[in-house]
Amino acid sequence: MTAKPPVDDVTDDGIEVSHPKHYAVGLPGVVHSMEPALRQLGARRTLELMTSINQQGGFDCMSCAWPDPDHRKTLEFCENGAKAVIWEATPVTVPSTFWSEHSLTELAEKSEYWLGMQGRLTEPVYKPADSDHYRPVGWDEAFERIAANLNALDSPNRAAFYTSGRASNEAAFAYQLFVRAFGTNNLPDCSNMCHESTGTALSETIGIGKSTVSYDDFEKAELIIVMGQNPGTNHPRMLTALEDAKKAGATIVSVNPLPEAALERYKNPQSVRGMLGKGTVISDQFLQIRLGGDMALLQALSKRVLAAEAAAPGTVLDRVFLDEHCIGFDALAAHLAELDEAKVIEATGLTSGEIDELADRYIRSNATIITWAMGVTQHKKAVASIKEIVNLLLLRGNIGKPGAGASPVRGHSNVQGDRTMGIWERMPPAFLDAMEREFGLPMPREVGVDAVDAIRAMQRGEISTWVSLGGNFVGAISDTAAAEAAMRGTGMTVQISTKLNRSHAVTGAEAIILPTLGRTEIDLRESGPQIVSVEDSVCAVHASHGRIPPVADGLLSEVAIVSRMARATLGSAGVSGAGIDWAGFEDDYDLLREHIARVVPGCEGYNEKIRRKEGFVLPNGPRDSRTFTNAVGKALLTVNELEPLVCPPGRLLLQTLRSHDQFNTTIYSLNDRYRGIKKGRNVVFVNPDDLASLGLADGQLVDVFSEWPGQPDRSLRGFRVVSYPTARGCAAAYFPEANVLVPLDSTAERSNTPVSKAIVVRLEAAAG
Repeated sequence: MTAKPPVDDVTDDGIEVSHPKHYAVGLPGVVHSMEPALRQLGARRTLELMTSINQQGGFDCMSCAWPDPDHRKTLEFCENGAKAVIWEATPVTVPSTFWSEHSLTELAEKSEYWLGMQGRLTEPVYKPADSDHYRPVGWDEAFERIAANLNALDSPNRAAFYTSGRASNEAAFAYQLFVRAFGTNNLPDCSNMCHESTGTALSETIGIGKSTVSYDDFEKAELIIVMGQNPGTNHPRMLTALEDAKKAGATIVSVNPLPEAALERYKNPQSVRGMLGKGTVISDQFLQIRLGGDMALLQALSKRVLAAEAAAPGTVLDRVFLDEHCIGFDALAAHLAELDEAKVIEATGLTSGEIDELADRYIRSNATIITWAMGVTQHKKAVASIKEIVNLLLLRGNIGKPGAGASPVRGHSNVQGDRTMGIWERMPPAFLDAMEREFGLPMPREVGVDAVDAIRAMQRGEISTWVSLGGNFVGAISDTAAAEAAMRGTGMTVQISTKLNRSHAVTGAEAIILPTLGRTEIDLRESGPQIVSVEDSVCAVHASHGRIPPVADGLLSEVAIVSRMARATLGSAGVSGAGIDWAGFEDDYDLLREHIARVVPGCEGYNEKIRRKEGFVLPNGPRDSRTFTNAVGKALLTVNELEPLVCPPGRLLLQTLRSHDQFNTTIYSLNDRYRGIKKGRNVVFVNPDDLASLGLADGQLVDVFSEWPGQPDRSLRGFRVVSYPTARGCAAAYFPEANVLVPLDSTAERSNTPVSKAIVVRLEAAAG
């Protein structure tokens, strides 16, 4: 029943390349879900878990933050959700002997795939400063060592506390409470590396950094524009919503540098037509845009909307909405009047006819949703690009009405809930004021470090302790070599984890790993089984219940770990935070939720609301009432200067992306079925015409060098070129492997998000 971990690490010697697929899911998706589940978990465990995922009374899927429909199917999960469950619920565990058999030096040479496949972590381990090995320790010793380190710091700001989006709302709230009671706002999180640009742009323009649509709006939309997004891999359950929208009459347009199978055709495994027939064509139009061209496209669309209004006054713009709810129209109109069409064509790589076609679709639609992900957010001009999404939507009143709105889609299952619960280095004063009233403690007000600035602070020696609630920070952050060197320069690193990853092998002088329960597992405390809660991409909050016994005795939940760490650190008489009922939180999460109800707007009656069958939805001014609580009190149309990316001759623009068998930095297998890659990951996808112009051949081994002004080149050695239908001048490679190419200083304006989608690279034939 169980799968044993691989004995040897993987290589790319046997890599196989075939033609990319032109449809997603169907029978292969079912096979790739169920075969490994039955093989690794067994029939009984598989049935219990797969019929509980995303179900009322079940557990929330860990693989993405896509919302659940009101009427859920029995098997309301996708291939990647099944893989996430298999990965977490595996009965394979890391034995105590593992730590003496494997040094950190050895572990640092292993791949993410090998590390994750070793099984679940089941006991705390500690690496002393004078050792290259972890050794098992008791929980008490682990917490005592963490507390001693934190309390010896000359300033709370010398510690940083990272959070992954896998944490529950309860764990996130307890964590930020502990960190702020300790005295710092150093709360970097995974949002800093993905949707921070979204939060920045939406907060400034409409007053809330979240989606303005509900799940049901997709079926009510007349037009859905999908930008910089691959739902077939990153949030496959979205495909059902897109199919339902098509059946209801919607038009769908995809905008992306790569054709993606799921946006071509979807074979729904829950229908006969999907399993045995041709499935549903998803995209009515595909705009294969050049990397970094989204902002130019959006400006060109808005200019065409204004031109259509000028040609037929009173028929295109939503004048009532603009007059009553928006400001900035005149400045935007004047700015777009000067937009250079030649500059747009150069930036986008599209034709004027393609842009005209999409503009016509938008003008004819009375309800439009624009949805996007990291293909938009990880650019230098990401914040400005998202503001242009808002501009386009506002011109025709496509916010705050059925079937219309802005829809950023989060990749991590509760990253949005983490932010709602206070995981942010710059929470607004109103939240900190509420925390002070609730707990009678002064809250730190100095802005903390985000993910990129945390690395810079480590480099300067200003941060010496790193605590991570989930995640794989050194695997996920940009400029891998710089990040790892910075992390190795710290005094202590602490990881709260379910499985091994690279962050456990790249540590400070001292290091501790604290194993935690997974979301699938029953969390039994003295007061009874505990539930947690999460928030999805459309602001809906619901409960998650563990369904299977823990993989090992003695594991603690994230809430329990945070509570014990806080008690150990803040437990001295007279210390700030010592009077908080950390022991009570550990035993009964309802106590935490009572505090959440009084601190977080919209969470009043939290304990009662999450026990409702359907959960509850947080208030959203733009969506619910067309109210906008930004600095100006109205939806803000903005002027943004277009700066097309310049790529020198003989160079390409490279983006990092996931393979299909991957969730963030977690590698489920070495295959990318939809793109035709099998048994390997060290590949770079290049347009065949670009290969010819560069004098390279399909299948050739190349060295990839990224170029950044004034700095030495960063490199990937010996990657296989794959001829692939990318946009001309653009290339792609998998992360986390390609993160080494992203300079730490290459970040989005305003959001400081790493620019992982437009890296200037050159390819050279591999030496030897």
